[in-house]
Order: sequence, then structure tokens, then C-alpha cells
Amino acid sequence: MAKEPAKTKKAKEAAGRPGPAAKGREPEPEEPQGPYAPRLKELYRAQVVPALRKEFGYRNVMQVPRLGKIVVNMGLGEASQNIKILDSATRDLAALAGQKPVVTRARKSIAAFKLRTGMSVGAMVTLRGGRMYDFFDRLVNVTLPRVRDFKGVSPRGFDGRGNYTLGVREQVIFPEVDIDKVEKVKGMNITICTSARNDEEARALLQRLGMPFRQG
Repeated sequence: MAKEPAKTKKAKEAAGRPGPAAKGREPEPEEPQGPYAPRLKELYRAQVVPALRKEFGYRNVMQVPRLGKIVVNMGLGEASQNIKILDSATRDLAALAGQKPVVTRARKSIAAFKLRTGMSVGAMVTLRGGRMYDFFDRLVNVTLPRVRDFKGVSPRGFDGRGNYTLGVREQVIFPEVDIDKVEKVKGMNITICTSARNDEEARALLQRLGMPFRQG
């Protein structure tokens, strides 16, 4: 019978030795398994979907309106003349949205405004999935209530196709924005795109998700 090589014998002995856990040490804690589920997405599945099916009589769960994407757009006309304003605005937008924005550029030249094709005129970010739900959650529960004398958002911001646009006058209402680093106070438009067939369904969806529409 052939003699077992020394290297193979040592490898087997090492494999049979007790590890740290077997010597009385506790094993390292495991990372939590499973994808992260935003609070608002769970609320949508558990409460909003059943409520909308009952209200509008949807037969199939796929007919129930849902959020598709949220677009946050900040116009910066003076950015073409002052790059610091653009840098500051993109930093603020990234902080409040949790995602790196895209710089928008002029599509054509306008001599009266000293604007040439390709010049930077703003910044925007498009949110989908978990970031979209988290942003909406923070918007309606943290950010909007910080507005002075806030009485709700206008119910007139729908476009007839189930999408809603909200205007924000100052980026400093977002707690994620460092007011000490703001170069200039700027407003923005927040467009919430849904799969709703009309404004009535879209408003019902947003309202049940927590959007505080103004009464009257």
C-alpha cells in the first residue's frame, strides 16, 4: 500500500482541528439577510392597495395605481455665469435626494440671455425603487411640515395623466441640506409620476401615501 504524502496528511489534520467557535468563542454575527424594504412600500402593499381596490373596484392587483418615479428638477439660469452656484446646487440636490444629480444643459442658444447650446442651466435627479419611496416618505412626513405656516399642498398640480408636480421655494426646508454651505437659496419642482389613469386615481394614491393636500 502506497504511503500517504506528508503534505496531504498535514492538510487533513489541519482540517480536523477545532475552529474558534469550537474552542468556546462565539461566532461572528451574521449580516442580516434579505433586501431592504422601505417603510412606505410596505404600507402601500399592506394598506393602500386593499383600500384602492375597494374604492375603485379594481379586479386585478396590477390595476392598482403605484408610484413609478420621482423627478426633482432645479433650474439654475445663473449657473452659466457662476460655476460655484452649480456646484453648490448639485451638492444640495444630492444631499436631499440621496443620489447624484445630472446637470441639465441648454438645447439651443438664446442671445438675449447670453445662453449658448450646451451651457449648464440646472440639475435634476430621477428616483426609482427604494430611494423613491424613502424620498417620498421624508418629503411628506419631515420636510413639508417644516414649511412655515404650512396648510397643505395645492391639489391643482395634476397634469391630467396621473402625474403631480409640487413646487418648493427653498431647498433649505430639507433637513439633509447644510444651510451654512448654501451659496444661494433656490427652488425646485418635484414631479411624482404614477401609473394612475387619471387625476382622481392619482390623488387617491398620493393621499393614502400621506400627501397632505390642502382642503378647499
